[in-house]
Amino acid sequence: MSRHEMEALGWDSCDIILVTGDAYIDHPSFGMALIGRLLEAQGFRVGIICQPDWNSAADFKRLGKPNLFFGVTAGNMDSMVNRYTSDRKIRSDDAYTPNAEANKRPDRAVTVYAQRCREAFPGAAVVIGSIEASLRRIAHYDYWSDKVRRSVLPDSKADLLIFGNAERAIVELAHRLARGERIGDIRDLRGTAFMAPRDWLPSAEWEETDSTEVDVPGPLVRHADPYAMAESNSATPASDGAQPVRLLSREQRLATRREHRAHTVIRLPAYEQVRDDPVLYAHASRTLHLESNPGNARALRQGHGERDVWLNPPPLPLATEELDRVYELPYARRPHPGYGETKIPAWEMIRFSVNIMRGCFGGCTFCSITEHEGRIVQSRSEDSVVREIEDMRDKTPGFTGIVSDLGGPTANMFHLKCKDEKIELACRRLSCVYPDICENMGTDHARLISLYRRARAIKGVKKVQIGSGLRYDLAVRSPEYIKELVTHHVGGYLKIAPEHTEEGVLAKMMKPGIGAYDRFKQLFDRFSREAGKEQYLIPYFIAAHPGTTDEDMLNLALWLKKNNFRLDQVQTFLPTPMALATTMYHTENNPLKKLHRQGGEVVGAVRNGRQRKLHKAFLRYHDAENWPLLREALKAMGRADLIGNGKKHLVPAWQPAGVGQGDRPRPVQFAPAPKRDESRHPGRNHSPNQRSTRDKPLAGSLSRKPGKRQPK
Repeated sequence: MSRHEMEALGWDSCDIILVTGDAYIDHPSFGMALIGRLLEAQGFRVGIICQPDWNSAADFKRLGKPNLFFGVTAGNMDSMVNRYTSDRKIRSDDAYTPNAEANKRPDRAVTVYAQRCREAFPGAAVVIGSIEASLRRIAHYDYWSDKVRRSVLPDSKADLLIFGNAERAIVELAHRLARGERIGDIRDLRGTAFMAPRDWLPSAEWEETDSTEVDVPGPLVRHADPYAMAESNSATPASDGAQPVRLLSREQRLATRREHRAHTVIRLPAYEQVRDDPVLYAHASRTLHLESNPGNARALRQGHGERDVWLNPPPLPLATEELDRVYELPYARRPHPGYGETKIPAWEMIRFSVNIMRGCFGGCTFCSITEHEGRIVQSRSEDSVVREIEDMRDKTPGFTGIVSDLGGPTANMFHLKCKDEKIELACRRLSCVYPDICENMGTDHARLISLYRRARAIKGVKKVQIGSGLRYDLAVRSPEYIKELVTHHVGGYLKIAPEHTEEGVLAKMMKPGIGAYDRFKQLFDRFSREAGKEQYLIPYFIAAHPGTTDEDMLNLALWLKKNNFRLDQVQTFLPTPMALATTMYHTENNPLKKLHRQGGEVVGAVRNGRQRKLHKAFLRYHDAENWPLLREALKAMGRADLIGNGKKHLVPAWQPAGVGQGDRPRPVQFAPAPKRDESRHPGRNHSPNQRSTRDKPLAGSLSRKPGKRQPK
């Protein structure tokens, strides 16, 4: 991290310098440490510049010019989500900074850092990556500026963008540059994007397909009936030149199709088009997500002015043995010594946890995990996880025998995958578990049960807790797993995310119906009683998700009251770049279905601040601060029968003195169904001007007793 450390190592320069918006914590849960150690293992000298002063280029010169390239990342979180609340107000703290100090990174950090690297060393190659760059690889709706922005590539002036899990691309890129190749000539790496001339193709065998041939963003055109009788002016007999029909086997057809797809690039509507046309924006979003399976995805290109952003197909997932090696590199598992004894909240939160897998095949429309890490779950071996727990026991200061989590994006997808590799390679579903669990998806939790038993048997380990969120629709397929989990691995509370109760909203989220939650709760309560433990579920819900009406939130509030849940911290939908739910929010079209300019499904978006506050208030119906707003809303909705002092009522008729007076009731229009508004986007359906946000990206909700939602 410093010239002094370089001199101690005998280095006169670094091969690669990683620039990040986070403090440097040498732990595999932090991207800069994982990539840094991986490149080190390949023989490269790696420097790390953490949270540089971006007001000038001086801080970017501290380690000199890299021999190969700068690797730029905003950090583990998107810098805009990290810096702003869902009301677009600056946060007062930053969990990834020593002492949680705020304002240690700029807005859109990837772009700013890349530009400063260019300024510091004009001839150096610049490569951008991480979740911020990954989710901004094409034109995208930006919630914070409320407009469609260009891809991060032309704004950052980077030579290359690496999206998704970067291990394969970053290692091959480093070796090829070390062999003398120019970065401008490296155009064949999966999981990378770059700027290219409008007519550029990798070779003569490539062909371009307009995306409207994949999915039609307008009225369907009825083609002529090939069997209809029609007059012909041609003197040539129709049979002349006819070719005999060849019957191909299924394997031959699939092989031909795969070969053709490997040399096909799909042209998405250009930035200038999606900026001005919501239907084309929704169409581009749908096409991008349909081309996300590494087994069959085609390259994509999107015009930005006189040039194109070119996206190669997504990276191939790491095999178990490869993932083991990545996670077993010689991490110190603690913050850099230069930070002394200062506290870094994100480190405190994960210091005694272990990642066992990555990726998620759930495909929830509001979540960025699938867009970034992919739908194919990559799992480590049991032996590797056990070795890391032993390493944590021996190396991590303060370890008391409690493992806080064995998980990842979801706690119980460990080694769950498609039963047939050929089907997996050809699949184009957006989710493996919605609207129901695919019949080809394995749901056997035996390997995870085995891992739990081995982990808690390790010498020095007193308890292994599960802190990651749980996919309960998968868990109910394995009652044995639920029993194992509840009996040994729940520390009083278990996080679970129904997100909503109403079918219409859940369909927009691609989440299972509330019935799956009820089945899981029955098993959870039963096995807790059998174990003699008093344990609770902590359910999370989202307010103001696209497609949510006031009646939906009222029904959710009634469900919460019926089940005696009183939520503390609550989530309000935050439109993050590239998510399908963000497309719904911006365009009010449903990209889960084929798109039409007339007659398509309208998805209402909650945009108005007061409407958003109402939806949050329904989740916290028990808070007296919210009662005036709820009373007003219930009267407007014709549900004044829910105002009173009995058990059947949602809010009381009385108000505590001095409580809930800060926001006096004002006339509000409540819109249970979207209406057409031609003023914002002519020619399309639009609901009343409503705005939605998320209060805290790391916050959750509480059920009956205190507990906090953890970042992943």
